[in-house]
Amino acid sequence: MGAVTSGLYNAIILYGSFLCLLLVVGYYGCLGCLEDERVGLLNLKASINHPNGTALSSWGADIIVADCCRWEYVTCDNITNRVIQLSLNFTRDQNLGIWSFNASLLLPFHQLQILDLSSNELTGFQGLLRLKKLRVLDVRANDLTTIPVLSALPSLKVLYLGSNYINSSQLRGREYLSKLEVLDLANNNLMGSVPPIIGTLNRLKSLSLRSNNLNDSLSIEGLCKLSDLEDFEGGDNKNLKVETENSTSQLPLFQLRVFRLSKCVLNEESQVIPSFLSNQYELRVVDLRNNGIIGDIPTWLLVNNSKLESFSLSGNQLRGPLAFELNAKHAYIIHFDVSSNLIQGEIPPDIGSILPNLQALNMSRNALHGNFPTSIGDMKNLMLLDLSNNNLSGLLPQHLLRGCISLKFLILSNNNFDGNFPAESNLTSLLYLFLDNNRFSGKISRELLKSSSLQMLDLGNNSFSGQIPDWIGNFPWLISVVLSKNHFEGVMPTSFCKLGKLQLLDLSSNKVGMSIPPCFNLSNLQYLHLQSNELTGDIPNVLSRLSSLFILDLKDNKFWGTIPPWIGSLTSLRVLLLRGNELHGSIPLDLCHLRSIRMMDLSHNNFSGSIPPCLNNLTLGAQDGLFLPIDGPEYWVGSVLATYSYESQISVLFIFIEVQSGPSNEDEKVDFTTKWRFESYEGMVLPKMSGMDLSWNNLTGSIPPELGDLSEIHSINLSGNHLTGSIPETFSNLKAIESLDLSHNMLIGQIPPRMIDLYNLAAFSVAYNDLSGKLPERKAQFATFEESSYEGNPLLCGLPLNRSCSPARAAPKTPPANSDNEEKESWEVSFLWSFGGSFGVAFLGIVVFLYFNSYYRELLFYFIAKNLTFLRLRG
Repeated sequence: MGAVTSGLYNAIILYGSFLCLLLVVGYYGCLGCLEDERVGLLNLKASINHPNGTALSSWGADIIVADCCRWEYVTCDNITNRVIQLSLNFTRDQNLGIWSFNASLLLPFHQLQILDLSSNELTGFQGLLRLKKLRVLDVRANDLTTIPVLSALPSLKVLYLGSNYINSSQLRGREYLSKLEVLDLANNNLMGSVPPIIGTLNRLKSLSLRSNNLNDSLSIEGLCKLSDLEDFEGGDNKNLKVETENSTSQLPLFQLRVFRLSKCVLNEESQVIPSFLSNQYELRVVDLRNNGIIGDIPTWLLVNNSKLESFSLSGNQLRGPLAFELNAKHAYIIHFDVSSNLIQGEIPPDIGSILPNLQALNMSRNALHGNFPTSIGDMKNLMLLDLSNNNLSGLLPQHLLRGCISLKFLILSNNNFDGNFPAESNLTSLLYLFLDNNRFSGKISRELLKSSSLQMLDLGNNSFSGQIPDWIGNFPWLISVVLSKNHFEGVMPTSFCKLGKLQLLDLSSNKVGMSIPPCFNLSNLQYLHLQSNELTGDIPNVLSRLSSLFILDLKDNKFWGTIPPWIGSLTSLRVLLLRGNELHGSIPLDLCHLRSIRMMDLSHNNFSGSIPPCLNNLTLGAQDGLFLPIDGPEYWVGSVLATYSYESQISVLFIFIEVQSGPSNEDEKVDFTTKWRFESYEGMVLPKMSGMDLSWNNLTGSIPPELGDLSEIHSINLSGNHLTGSIPETFSNLKAIESLDLSHNMLIGQIPPRMIDLYNLAAFSVAYNDLSGKLPERKAQFATFEESSYEGNPLLCGLPLNRSCSPARAAPKTPPANSDNEEKESWEVSFLWSFGGSFGVAFLGIVVFLYFNSYYRELLFYFIAKNLTFLRLRG
């Protein structure tokens, strides 16, 4: 009985305890998060917003939503309602400046497992992080110079420290890192050799050392110690020497899933692809870009790794044809990039069935030839196709434009494709279309209208003809249109006025005539190239509305009139090219308001008057980097690697394929005369070039000494005018000048001797002026100038001219004995001849005068007759 009673008692106690537990769970389940955690979150919010931020405004703002588990960026456990994850990345307003995190603010969160504080201007932590359950800490993209003290985080497995300022010394004595499985040190200040502690972290599954300044060596033996390694990123350490072929140890035990080792010195002597990869069978991503690898394309990687998804070997020296095994089919591959190699031959005709699920195919910048494979049209998922810069030819297959329904980026530039644009298209997702530098002809097909989301269109340097279609204005998202170097004619369509997002328009080198539509009010336009057409009339006033304009190129047209005064309102203008028109009048002072101008060409017009001294106010080289890329949205093509992830629950692995968002310095090209050549400046050179060309006009007056203030300008051309006066002494201040042409004017005086200090001067001419005196000393750059730089100035002397500056001393001559008599006789003869000639001319003049004037003739005869009578009477 006692035993039964005791058992019953225990059962009652157990049942009561169970009811209490249900009540507790029910209590917390009804009320939400714990009060101390709710208060802790509000304190955390105050710290993040110090001193006057407004982030996390929804926290605590709504009394009805008192449950902090329902607040944004907060995740709680479904049973206990304890906070287990805080995703506070990009929370603090960057205008508030840097800050230090008080670690004690996290003490209420005993069950916190994941903490993301990335991109918050953090400089460090105050105090010790005491979070026993924390598994993931993400502090990427901050301003950390030291690693937080992690000794009180016994459960930490994943540590993201990328994109900070941590150096190698911070990794010494960090034994508590030994339990880490994921360590991200990318984009920091690691220098020298790989930190030795890395080799002791034998639990690591993922290691990223990319984008540092590692410049020592890394051998395969060091990685072999990490037997659990699955993900290794060591690329973008351009001086890091990685040797995989001289190892005497056994093959690594790990089976990698991600191997990224781009832009380093890989196998410096042999330049071969790492041979240990032939024993890897679980790879998902291989990235060996820009390593100078030689040999054939290692398509065996696709055979050995049946689930390979990304294959990137661009920027190497791989040769031979692209060859796959018979009846191959690699269904997992979504990214295949072998661009910038030496691959020859034809693209496999059945590539569409070999790589059926590709999302991005890049084989640009090789030596491929042959026709376009029709099977590419079978790639329904293809979003990016880049075959540019090859020798491909023939027609575009109709199947491509019908079948690739997902295509967003079609880049076929710099090939030999010909024929008309296909008559039918189904590229409804197309964003970028680059067909420039081919042999396409005919009219632009209306089928292009099906690509209604088109943002960039480049058909330049082909043989398209006819009028520019008016329906081109039906692409509301267009930001760039390049139709240059074709055979378009007629007028500019007024539908251009509807392209409100347009930032670049290039219609150069066509036969577009008349003028610019008066509705051309495109406030976002930054680059306007209309050179080498048949545009006439005054420079249109509608251009004054283009307030964002960087480049205005109207050269080699038939514009007349004067430069309008509103030109000074285009304060963003960097390049103004008006060469080769029929403009006249004076150079307006309004040009002096273009403070950002770097290149100005007014040559080969009919400008007159003097050069405005205020041109010294222009930038003309005083600043770099003034050209900005087009503000198109950035795109990526890729896919989540669903087969590979870590337990971090934060980081999702993507394959990124870089697609340029819009025209930039790399695409812009400006033609400008310097060093007596018509040069094209493009790429990274363009922002560094500066110059002013006023040549071959009718300018008069002296050269303003103020132009010597342009100490950063690279080129000045004032030739072919009527300039007078001397060369200003201030020109010796043009320290950056590379080309100076003052020829074909009427300059006088001496060339300033101090100009020998212009050490960058490579082209110099003062030919065909009226200069005099001794040439500058043949030192530095002036020792390189030949006679042609000074010809046409007869009063100049000194080398390299064959005229000495010392007066010549002739040897004395012995005169003949009778020289005085001969001189006297010679003088008499000369006098008689001159007197006789003068008398004869005077006599004939009187005779002619009297012949034509009867009054004086009769008066003369009357006088003679009267005087003759008087003489007879006296006689």
